[in-house]
Amino acid sequence: MIYLDYAATTPMSEEALQTYVEAASAYFGNASSLHDIGSAAERLLTLCRRELSYLINGEERGVYFTSGGTEANILAVRSLVNAHRHRGNHLITTEIEHASLYHLFKQLEMEGFSVTYLPVDHFGQIRLHDLQRAITPKTILASIQHANSEIGTIQPIAEIGQLLRRHGVIFHSDCVQTFGKIRIDVKKMCIDSLSISAHKIYGPKGVGAVYIDPRINWQPCFPNATHEYGFRPGTVNVPGIASFITAAQHICENIEAEQTRFEQLRRHFLAMIREKQLPITVEGHPHMRLPHIIGLSVHGIEGQYVMLECNRDNIAISTGSACQIGKQAPSRTMLAAGKSAEEAKQFIRVSFGKWTTEKDIDQLVSSLERISQQRKEFE
Repeated sequence: MIYLDYAATTPMSEEALQTYVEAASAYFGNASSLHDIGSAAERLLTLCRRELSYLINGEERGVYFTSGGTEANILAVRSLVNAHRHRGNHLITTEIEHASLYHLFKQLEMEGFSVTYLPVDHFGQIRLHDLQRAITPKTILASIQHANSEIGTIQPIAEIGQLLRRHGVIFHSDCVQTFGKIRIDVKKMCIDSLSISAHKIYGPKGVGAVYIDPRINWQPCFPNATHEYGFRPGTVNVPGIASFITAAQHICENIEAEQTRFEQLRRHFLAMIREKQLPITVEGHPHMRLPHIIGLSVHGIEGQYVMLECNRDNIAISTGSACQIGKQAPSRTMLAAGKSAEEAKQFIRVSFGKWTTEKDIDQLVSSLERISQQRKEFE
């Protein structure tokens, strides 16, 4: 099968798999144990923490490993909000955050917080003047994603970070889709907290990380937790973390080369769509976007139908949201960008990865051409 859903998850790389096996064999101890086997695992964990901090230009003491991106988002925001609630009860986020954050902020509203959901333009970007106007003396934290997982639009993170820092607002950014795809520098970008996940970069599922600037106070969500400096409970997954860091090292070494390759694949794909005159619109920002994620609206056809028809042709793509057969929900990102509910249901996402070729894209275009022609004949 041709896999074009790398933004959802990636297969593990050979290097990450090998590291996992070796670490699981030689470093199986509990990193919190005081005997030599536990101490060996702790030393490996320390090396992993140091390497990840280096990759984002952060501080080693600010890295906390988690079970993935969702837990990373929830623990980061809740830990920071818990520690700074005495300063105010106002939070800022966007209408297009990942579900883990969007639903967290809805829950925080029920717990007494006031939340501003920033709108986006038709490209999926927030406006800095909207952010400026949203800040109040009671604002304690803003959570704004680095790039959108559906259309790939990148937010102006450095400008956002500088604005929030001037006002003393803590800045969390969901960087799950961008880590390993574009360079991240928490100091230059004024990011106080971020979340990342291993399975988006050819590492194992069930592993992620939070970075919180050590100068910023946080309060644990789980009192008396002893792992990860009290950030979370549960025995630390040392082999999974070692595998994660191996994957991170490899993908960060090749960011520029992969960006160039993805841009070439993207240009080829869009040129083929134009050549075939397919009834498809490309969504997202024309320049400020991840090259490997392409959001598309297929005119007059529900995205779920397109996805299932591509699956019949042994091609894996995705729609804007997880759904049941015949019950596709409209993409929240597309709705926020100004689409009607019917238009938002016509959304599909194609995402490239390290094994994507032009031949794969040619086959996808052939499938899209067939689907469009069949719908035209049906009408």
